[in-house]
Amino acid sequence: MKRTIFQILSFTVAVFFAACSSQEEKSDAYGNFEAREIMVSAQSQGELTELQVQEGQTLQAGKTVGWIDTSSLAAKREQLQARIHSLSAKLANIRAQADVQQEQIKTLKTEQSRIKRLLKEQAATPQQYDNITGQLHVAQKKLQSIRTQKQSVYSERKVLQKQIGELETQINKCRITNPIRGTVLEQYLEACEVASPGKPVYKIADLSQMTLRVYISGAQLPDVEIGQPVEVLVDKNATENQAFQGQVTWISPRAEFTPKIIQTKEERVDLVYAVKVRVDNDGTLKIGMPGEVNFKNQEDHGGGNS
Repeated sequence: MKRTIFQILSFTVAVFFAACSSQEEKSDAYGNFEAREIMVSAQSQGELTELQVQEGQTLQAGKTVGWIDTSSLAAKREQLQARIHSLSAKLANIRAQADVQQEQIKTLKTEQSRIKRLLKEQAATPQQYDNITGQLHVAQKKLQSIRTQKQSVYSERKVLQKQIGELETQINKCRITNPIRGTVLEQYLEACEVASPGKPVYKIADLSQMTLRVYISGAQLPDVEIGQPVEVLVDKNATENQAFQGQVTWISPRAEFTPKIIQTKEERVDLVYAVKVRVDNDGTLKIGMPGEVNFKNQEDHGGGNS
């Protein structure tokens, strides 16, 4: 009986020390998860006539999610288009005048040649030749004037087309386009509210991949390199951790003082280096969630990039 009690006590003590040993196991670095957050802002001033955004909604890149009122810009564009239409009619009239004038010049040249030939035969007078030459000269000047008018109309139409292009650019800026595929984190404006350039409409982030920012000491720095696979741990419950595969994507080239988020005394050294670890997110990881990292040896990852 005494032997049995002794065995039970021995087993209990062994389990206790094993549990204590397990609890004393520490990770190499600690930090918090973050994501690349983007503030989507308006590019023009006006009332939001439409906004298809909700917090927690997943949006695709390039999707139009809102419009700013473009009624005044559209009215200006219609006015300019009407003026261009009027200029097109004017151009058609000028071309008709030019065609008539060219035919007249052709006729005068023919008549000039005939009178010149008659003048050589003394069947026409020099005055007749001078008269037809003068008429031809006037007709050519008139044609040049018509061509100048046509060029002026072309220039005016080009200016109007440029103004329409500028209006089109302004109208396009009234479109709110989602820049990346991600989840809407916060919404700052509602439809019917007034937007202005640079004023955030909503905040979005791609949560499919998270970044764990941790801090390491100078002694750990030689064992960490970009591309290195690492083990990332997060709390699964009060006693268990959940493991993820991560990869080092960035190591700060400069040391900094230990940030306040480092909780353990051992990690609160004077200077540390920030390290970013990319982790694929299955929905478990959240922005601001604490995480831990265990770095692997060089031989485990074949020299770095994988």
